[in-house]
Amino acid sequence: MNLQLIFLQAEPGVGQGSPYSMIFMIVAFVAIFYFFMIRPQQKRQKDIQRSRDAMKIGDKVIVAGGIHGRIKEIAETSMIIEISEGVRIRVDKASVFASSEDLQGKQ
Repeated sequence: MNLQLIFLQAEPGVGQGSPYSMIFMIVAFVAIFYFFMIRPQQKRQKDIQRSRDAMKIGDKVIVAGGIHGRIKEIAETSMIIEISEGVRIRVDKASVFASSEDLQGKQ
């Protein structure tokens, strides 16, 4: 359809279809947007959160910045990760991207 005919009609009533067709088109666009954009992103976020909750002390992880390490301590909102012998950093749980085992299993 020509968008000009839909939104910028010169004379009301000329070339106008059913009023329900416009509502149907809007609902169809919203449904397409939901099923192709929003729903997959929500599913991905739930999977990431589930994997973060399943992490335990001793797991190998990768931080969003690309740092590889092993979990030494888990707090409510952060983790202490040992990246080298005696070198520990505290990172926010949200920055932990994945465990090394998860990445190896997906390859």
